[in-house]
Amino acid sequence: MGDKGVDLSVELCGLKLKNPLILASGILGTTAGLLKRVEREGAGAVTTKTVTKERRGGYPNPVIVVLEHGLINAMGLPNPGIEHFVDEIRRAKSILTVPLIVSIAGSTPDEFQYIAEAVRNTGADAIELNLSCPHVSKVGMDVGSDPDLVYEIVKEVRRVVDIPILAKLSAMVPNIVEIGRAAIEAGASGLVAINTIRAMAIDVYARRPILSNLFGGLSGPAIRPIAVRCVYELYEELKAPIIGVGGVLSWRDALEFILAGATAVGIGTAIAIRGLKVFKEIEEGLTRYMIEEGFSKIRELIGLAHENPV
Repeated sequence: MGDKGVDLSVELCGLKLKNPLILASGILGTTAGLLKRVEREGAGAVTTKTVTKERRGGYPNPVIVVLEHGLINAMGLPNPGIEHFVDEIRRAKSILTVPLIVSIAGSTPDEFQYIAEAVRNTGADAIELNLSCPHVSKVGMDVGSDPDLVYEIVKEVRRVVDIPILAKLSAMVPNIVEIGRAAIEAGASGLVAINTIRAMAIDVYARRPILSNLFGGLSGPAIRPIAVRCVYELYEELKAPIIGVGGVLSWRDALEFILAGATAVGIGTAIAIRGLKVFKEIEEGLTRYMIEEGFSKIRELIGLAHENPV
């Protein structure tokens, strides 16, 4: 039990979280020290930055555009490659007391399997498959929009790991439930919805696109209604464990995802906007709400919106 008798703990694919708030991939997940700092600030679990088979240097600047209701980023998945990152994962696991989720991305089922095998012996608690990055060709959404390919990727990863597999899905597909079903049927333990949305911005004085890559991924409050819709649809059809991600800045935002069916909620852009204090602020807000509304366990609220249709 937490403060004042309120229990914020959840179980996600067999992992026990002290609260449903998770550091989303792509934010501060590059070193063990940063992950530990996020834990100290109140996160219930942490996700690393996405790692690929080979080192990626990322795109040249400019890579971020700040908008009124979010950010567009085109970082290009910069990372040292899995062979160099495994030691950092082990260091993180040795100092963390909350679950550690490692995000991975590849171009083929074999590539995903190779990276997963490398992660297997690090002690990581779960693997997140990035099937939805919108701004790197042949990676992410390029593979995650085909249900047959998603099935093969998850199946090959499941062959080599027995820890939970979380498939991170894109909203930019005709039917996100179809993709989610393929992942679950292939052996995924749960789903993450959603990733950023493909977007761009143009400098009206230079009269040219701002980002060096032309296109990037839109995150922040602007995409939250889309993400909530995706979580609702996935939960309604599949009843699978879900991490809801997209524009969570407040406890109300987090609760909206939980009511839609999310067991846990990823926090990313909010850190850039409000700092790491956002974890404690959201946790305190959820606690107040539960006391005021007469709930003792956050688990009682998961998917509750499905019981109250319009």
